[in-house]
Amino acid sequence: MLDTRYTIETPEGIDLQAQVAGPVPRVLAYAVDLFYRTVITIALWLGLNLAGMDTAGWGIWLLGSFLLEWFYPVVFELWRHGQTPGKQAFGLMVVNANLTPVSWSASLLRNLLRVADFLPLAYATGLTTMTLSRQFQRLGDMAADTIVVYRQPQADRKALPQLAPCVPPRNLEAEDQRAIISLTERHREISEARQEELAELLQPVTDASGPAGLRYLRAIGLWLLGAR
Repeated sequence: MLDTRYTIETPEGIDLQAQVAGPVPRVLAYAVDLFYRTVITIALWLGLNLAGMDTAGWGIWLLGSFLLEWFYPVVFELWRHGQTPGKQAFGLMVVNANLTPVSWSASLLRNLLRVADFLPLAYATGLTTMTLSRQFQRLGDMAADTIVVYRQPQADRKALPQLAPCVPPRNLEAEDQRAIISLTERHREISEARQEELAELLQPVTDASGPAGLRYLRAIGLWLLGAR
């Protein structure tokens, strides 16, 4: 069965997951960005015409069009958490293949190679490579080692325990990770006594019990939720 989940394991033995975006939402996001770029280009042309288009005006317009075509996505991906306006409209974001924020070199490379995806006509190469790739990567993504994923909603940090996060032990299984995250997120919904009972189940992993073991599990849960 087709599964768009993408999973990697960190050096600490923690599984990170994301849902990879397919060709349809990516094409729609590109169409939105193309619309914005077109509007900006037309507005620039009209403004220069009102100011009296001359040789310098044409030069400014060509330079602006060049910058919009090649660096519009790079600027947004670097300063808007991997999201151009089009990607933001569809809840997508560009990340490195290890699920870290996209770097400037990777963003620049993947966008400079975008022209190859339009060969021979109408984004044919890009659609073909995305369809054949397990992570729906086009040529630029393959060269830059990037993927496009759905942006996950951020957890409500106000409801989390006020503790310093702690790196989990290396022998922590994925099922245990999910249990610790759930325990941390629901710490206000379950009584302290019941939470300590649940913490006892992971004593062989944490080597701690009672209130101290519960605090340790919450600190691990905060780390798993992204607190550093």
